[in-house]
Amino acid sequence: MKPLLKAVQISKNYGDLKVLNAIDIEIGSNEIVTIVGPSGAGKTTLLHILGTLDSPNPDSNSHIYLNGTDTTLLTDKALSKFRNQNMGFIFQFHELLPEFTALENICLPTWIGNMDSTAAEQKAMNLLKRLGIQDRALHKPTQLSGGEQQRVAVARALINDPKIIFADEPSGNLDSENADQLHDLFFELRDEQQCSFVIVTHNKDLAKRADRSISIMDGKIKT
Repeated sequence: MKPLLKAVQISKNYGDLKVLNAIDIEIGSNEIVTIVGPSGAGKTTLLHILGTLDSPNPDSNSHIYLNGTDTTLLTDKALSKFRNQNMGFIFQFHELLPEFTALENICLPTWIGNMDSTAAEQKAMNLLKRLGIQDRALHKPTQLSGGEQQRVAVARALINDPKIIFADEPSGNLDSENADQLHDLFFELRDEQQCSFVIVTHNKDLAKRADRSISIMDGKIKT
C-alpha cells in the first residue's frame, strides 16, 4: 500500500551544526506515529520539515511526497495552498490569536482557503460541539483553561479536513488528566476523520499507544 507521506533523504544543517542526517520516513493512511528522542535530537525540526513549515538543505536531494505530490517542487504560493488544504498543525502552546474568539480562531484556516463564512462557522461549531466546548465559542483564549485552549487548537487543525495532522508536544503544557483526554481524542478523531497524526512527544504513554514510534538520536533514526 502506498504511504500517505514519504520523505526521502531529509538533511538539515544550521551553519556547522548538523541537525538531521539523510532521514527516510514513511507515514501510512490513518496511522498515528510518535517521534521520540532526547531534547536537541532534531524531532521538532523533522516535524516542521515534514509539515513544510521548514525546508531541508537545498543541496541534500531531499523530497517530501504527500499523497503523491512532491512538495519540494511547489512554489511558495502553491505550497501554502497545498498545506492549507491537506495538513493541520497543533503546537505545545496552542498559538491561538488572543484578540479572536475560539470560534474565530478555528475558522482562521478557512479564511485562507476562501471557504464560505457561514459554512465555516457551522463547521467550527460542529467541531466545538464534538470536542465538548461549544459553550466556549465566543470566549477569547485568556478566558479558557489550558485544556480548552488546546481543544480549540485541535478544532482549528481539523477544520479543513486535513489528510495529516502534525503535533509538536501537544500535551506538554497540560496536566496528566487533560493530557490523557487529549491523547484519547487523537485516537477517536483518527477513526472519525480518517486522518493520520505525526506527534513529537516526551510522553511515554502516548508513544506506547501509537501505531508506531520513531526514535531520533543525533539527527538519525535510531533502529
